[in-house]
Amino acid sequence: MPMKDDERFMREALKEARAADDADEVPVGAVVVRDGRVIGRGHNQRQQLADPTAHAEMIAITAAAAYVGDWRLNDCTLYVTLEPCAMCAGAIVLARIDRLVLGADDPKAGACGSLYTLTTDPRSNHQVAVTRGVLEDECSLMLQEFFRRQRALGKKG
Repeated sequence: MPMKDDERFMREALKEARAADDADEVPVGAVVVRDGRVIGRGHNQRQQLADPTAHAEMIAITAAAAYVGDWRLNDCTLYVTLEPCAMCAGAIVLARIDRLVLGADDPKAGACGSLYTLTTDPRSNHQVAVTRGVLEDECSLMLQEFFRRQRALGKKG
């Protein structure tokens, strides 16, 4: 897919991240795309749902599977503003997503190349092509500003 399309869909993921930010959630957003159309959207909702699994990727994958009517998301690309954690990377592999496009790396919890390499592990029955750094500055800045505000309020660090 051309870089122009990657940027367009990452902007859709950034819209989802803004929705998370507006809800005082860590601003991570994700969209699943098939055939040039968004078929699943999600943003972090851990606080709102009191659910540790309510990550943007998990919500977007669930929505896409419901749309498709199958747990297999072949021929799909997942766009996410922050590198997925081990739970989400595992779900990406299990859903058979073909491609992952991420904005910012996560050196503390990233499982798609930063800390772990779950999405490209050759021992797995499915590997995911990973494209890094799409709109990285915008994705990183949104997270940095969120945590700066949270620290100023004495909430998160």
